Amino acid sequence: MLVVAALRWTDPRATVHPLTGEVRTDPYAGGAAPADQCALEHALRIADGLGGRCLALTAGPPTAEEMLREALAAGAHDVLRVEAPDSGRSDADDTAHALYSVLVERNLRPDVVVCGDRSTDRGTGTTPARLAALFGAAQALGLVELGVDGGELRAVRRLDAGRREVLGVPLPAVCSVEPGAVRLRRAPLAAALAARTAPIPTVSVAAADTPASRIRAGRVRPYRPRPRVLPAPEGDGPRDRLLALTGAHTAPRTPPLLVTPRDPAEAARILLDYLRTRA
Repeated sequence: MLVVAALRWTDPRATVHPLTGEVRTDPYAGGAAPADQCALEHALRIADGLGGRCLALTAGPPTAEEMLREALAAGAHDVLRVEAPDSGRSDADDTAHALYSVLVERNLRPDVVVCGDRSTDRGTGTTPARLAALFGAAQALGLVELGVDGGELRAVRRLDAGRREVLGVPLPAVCSVEPGAVRLRRAPLAAALAARTAPIPTVSVAAADTPASRIRAGRVRPYRPRPRVLPAPEGDGPRDRLLALTGAHTAPRTPPLLVTPRDPAEAARILLDYLRTRA
């Protein structure tokens, strides 16, 4: 039984360029988001409940190894970092294909994959669904509870109007959990010290192994509306031309009206009458 915790390295203080939409991150300030910490805790519990092993997996830069060391200290049996082209900036389709190709290349067919419901940098939440499609596995997304009951997965999903939906999830399955359901366990001191020097396996994924994005943006430039050709204002002097542009003396003007309604009902009636005359 193999349980994979697919973690995403994110920067909680990432900024977005106002023109290009590029997400700028600090390589030394990133880590696991609350949803990914919750996913890791669920994966550890499922591995314990089903008698399997937990693999913490991420596609990110070398600074993401600190996040994997924390997973080792918390109880993960194995960790693996995927060095994909432009790691940390690829879209959900690229990330899912990178993780899938690495697992297939190593002959690893996970029984359960647990992901965070939504990352803090882009927040598309589509990577779990794409992983489920690639593995041909069942998917249960946006869960508030996930556990093992009698050797089977039991999940609870949030519905509208405060309702809950209880699911029996068949294996293999890809699940995503919302943050706040559980908290990541505190790592023992001995495990935390051992994880500081533990080697982090790294696998590189070539650019050909990840699909190209289907949408490509053109040249980035500031938005400027098209100019409109307008006729020159009539008038011999600047004052006459200004009056022609503003229509201060030609257009019919409604004098201001000061009303003092007695109650809200009368105020609403006066407002509706004014809107009817201006419609």
